[in-house]
Amino acid sequence: MDGGLHFISGLPRAGSTLLAALLRQNPRIQAGMTSPVGSLTAALLREMSQGNESAVFIDDAQRAAVLRAVFAAYYAGGRPLVFDTNRMWCARLPLLATLFPRAKVVCCVRHVPWVLDSIERLIRGNPLQLSRIFNFDPGGTVYSRVEGLGSGAGLVGYAWNALREAAWGGQADRLLFVTYESLTAAPQRVLDAVYEFIGEPSFTHDPANLRFDDATEFDARLGTPGLHRVGPVVQAPVRRSILPPDLFARYEPDSFWRNPATRPEGLRVV
Repeated sequence: MDGGLHFISGLPRAGSTLLAALLRQNPRIQAGMTSPVGSLTAALLREMSQGNESAVFIDDAQRAAVLRAVFAAYYAGGRPLVFDTNRMWCARLPLLATLFPRAKVVCCVRHVPWVLDSIERLIRGNPLQLSRIFNFDPGGTVYSRVEGLGSGAGLVGYAWNALREAAWGGQADRLLFVTYESLTAAPQRVLDAVYEFIGEPSFTHDPANLRFDDATEFDARLGTPGLHRVGPVVQAPVRRSILPPDLFARYEPDSFWRNPATRPEGLRVV
């Protein structure tokens, strides 16, 4: 399924679910929120590594065949063009290039302080529930929460490091950075750029008539209702940040894709 498989990755709260909800309006495309294929791939790689004594009987060609089979089995019988979503894919570009040489990765990005603001807004919007994002910890402040999110293993920090790895890892030609700001302001223009990027004919979408109800139970189990909610109409949010100004300012320089001088030459951003 090499020619019919692409990936969505990037930052959390940066429009990946919105992009999937728009793409699936096209009857040729299957897309959704984070799939289990990424975690299955990681588990199989671990079991086929030298940490398993039986791995002596598995060569690289067999490893590749097993991993391709997971994708083929999971998406069997679906639409001809698939976008699989997972933040880990930016950190696995060499693997994707080996398994699916023609696959491209759409990286959803958003000005980093607003990513953190969006998560904090979700937490404050559910004061009677504890979130798995913070290991169901009832304590903490906005400062400790943002520090945890931004750490190397945190929800935002891991994804941001993976983005930088992908951008400077020698395979930027596989990447298209889609900014949340552009996606919410001009969705059809962004979608046209995605279609051009993957070599697919354009399709006219309806950003005023979205339907996406896949995530209600998933988000509830995370203790974070609304984490993957997509409204019926695409619109750019206009609001003030609820982060303290010093926290917002601390993460202002981190959106490297916004400035041609701080991003890799040739990286495509829309």
